[in-house]
Amino acid sequence: MLYTKIQRNRRHRRIRAKIQGAAEKPRLCVFRSNSALYAQLIDDATGNVLCCARGSKNTKGAEKIGENIAKKALERKINKIVFDRGGYKYHGMVKALAEGARAAGLKF
Repeated sequence: MLYTKIQRNRRHRRIRAKIQGAAEKPRLCVFRSNSALYAQLIDDATGNVLCCARGSKNTKGAEKIGENIAKKALERKINKIVFDRGGYKYHGMVKALAEGARAAGLKF
């Protein structure tokens, strides 16, 4: 358990070294806890969270989270983002969240 968390943190640091969000193109950050799945749009220039969504930890729930975060972003006139998978593999819930956000109108 501890070793896998360390590996995920290393992968996340490598990813974060390459990508950065801005006000016109914020970063969509994904986090999986034991009970829920979280998504946030973050402006890294100011360090502000622009909007967030939380939901159940399954693929259908992840897709709804992606749609909710896209709705909130489009209300704020944001349609382009940078996707930060948080060190997780791009499959399952993370992939469903990304596809839900794309289907609702976000471009990345």
